[in-house]
Amino acid sequence: MDNLAIDGSEAYRTAVHLLEQRGVRLEDIADLVMFLQKDYIAGLSLQTCLEAVRAVLGKREVQNALLTGIQLDMLAEQKQLLSPLQEMVEEDESLYGLDEVMSLAIVNIYGSIGFTNYGYLDKIKYGILKKLNDKKNGVHTFLDDLVGAIAAAASSRIAHRQQRQQEERMKMKQAFNQTVK
Repeated sequence: MDNLAIDGSEAYRTAVHLLEQRGVRLEDIADLVMFLQKDYIAGLSLQTCLEAVRAVLGKREVQNALLTGIQLDMLAEQKQLLSPLQEMVEEDESLYGLDEVMSLAIVNIYGSIGFTNYGYLDKIKYGILKKLNDKKNGVHTFLDDLVGAIAAAASSRIAHRQQRQQEERMKMKQAFNQTVK
């Protein structure tokens, strides 16, 4: 192996390219984020959601999970995995949970609120997740969970930022009130 090191930007570009190749646009993930957060954050824009998705995708552990999961899905489509792994991944067997384990690693980056969002998305299969779960569109055993995890993590990122902004406004208000007295 030569000394070629894959930097974060190459891994990011490859991950985004693979998402698009598999039929997932970043806007599709941002739509999931908007769905999760619109009732909690007034004035939330799709652009803010998209920025949060890009920030999550900028994390090396997210890139690694995406590259690994998508590769396994692709190998399953090509029937290149060893049996019984081939059948477990191809059929998205209910007791095969490694796809969720990889996704939970992504969700965990932004704290526990992401777990709730991830579980909710995984249950209702909103937006792009519904398409990815349709077995007629290829093997997406890993991808559907990874996309849900990215959306949940991006939602958590937005919620945490919103909370920090509210806390900063409260501190400024208290400081102003102390000055006025």
